[in-house]
Amino acid sequence: MTALIPQVTQPVELAASHDFFVGIGPALVGIIVVILLILAVAFGWRRRRREPAPPRPQDQPRPPTDPRGYETGNREPDEVPRSDERMLPHEFKGSEGTRPGDPNKEQSPWQEGHSGSFGNG
Repeated sequence: MTALIPQVTQPVELAASHDFFVGIGPALVGIIVVILLILAVAFGWRRRRREPAPPRPQDQPRPPTDPRGYETGNREPDEVPRSDERMLPHEFKGSEGTRPGDPNKEQSPWQEGHSGSFGNG
């Protein structure tokens, strides 16, 4: 049975024989990364100083003094023509989308203060 177990007479060389470089390598890489980050921040600060200042509040655009407010009215969608073949977006006529609805037609029920979305309101 002793013939199956190999006898080791020489010392085995481990992969991490250079402990000094194994410990100092990542430290050097970390220091270089930190230096690069500090330089990037300093470069950003210098670049930001060269940009024009943000506009003052009096230079900001103002909303109109007489806005139209909330408009009530119904719009009716354009009908999609029925055909046996699929229509692609460029085959539809223009981009009108809707037209004014009939003012005499009864409006759909809308409750004031309700959002109208599903499940909420």
